[in-house]
Amino acid sequence: MTVHATRGIVLRSLPYGDTSLVCSIYTELFGKQSYLVKGVRAATKKSVGKAGYFQPGAILDLEVYHNSFKDLQFLKSFYWGHVYQSVFFDVVKNAVATYVVEVMQLVLKEPEANPELFYLIEDSLKQLDKGSPGFTANLPLYFTLHLAAELGFMVQGEFSAQTPILDLQEGQFVAQYPSHPHHLDGDRARISSELGQLPYYEALEGFSLNQQIRRQLLDAYLLFLQLHIPGFGTLKSYGVLKEVLG
Repeated sequence: MTVHATRGIVLRSLPYGDTSLVCSIYTELFGKQSYLVKGVRAATKKSVGKAGYFQPGAILDLEVYHNSFKDLQFLKSFYWGHVYQSVFFDVVKNAVATYVVEVMQLVLKEPEANPELFYLIEDSLKQLDKGSPGFTANLPLYFTLHLAAELGFMVQGEFSAQTPILDLQEGQFVAQYPSHPHHLDGDRARISSELGQLPYYEALEGFSLNQQIRRQLLDAYLLFLQLHIPGFGTLKSYGVLKEVLG
């Protein structure tokens, strides 16, 4: 079986047997895969701390055995791909990272590689690690909008006097209110247009949003995902995220 080097982002880990883990990892080369990680929970000197590599959100450099005909793959080796300075220890940043990871669990239905989507997730988590409180609070908004674009349903058009309403069901800015209730107007539509056009994360530092607007926008963006992804489901982490962001 061929060994491949790839980066991966841990989505979920579950105990397997007495000493091992089964981990869902989103990889750069193979998309979402399940891996059996042997012995990392063993009470031995060699295994101490190894399970910590597989916390949700961890970015790893991996050597993997891959067989496209099998549902469960195996790891040959794993190393830190990025050592977080704050994500695993800061309550607010950890809540945002948990949100990012859970959203990915819900949207990744098939084990298909999508390097651009991988880079979006990886960059989101790395930027979160070094971001200010204001940046951290705004990151879920930017991530969710740009995730939709990577998944193929980017919002079309932009906010203007001629198109002041964002129709979430159609995914575009329109001139008149639609017949359904899934839309944004006023400041919420304007801010959505500006967020969608930001080319990089650093520009989020300039966004000053109050708690009410931020919550309304994130509610709307999650609805946008639900309207376009069959069986998207409900986020368990969202309640915690809203509490810690204040």
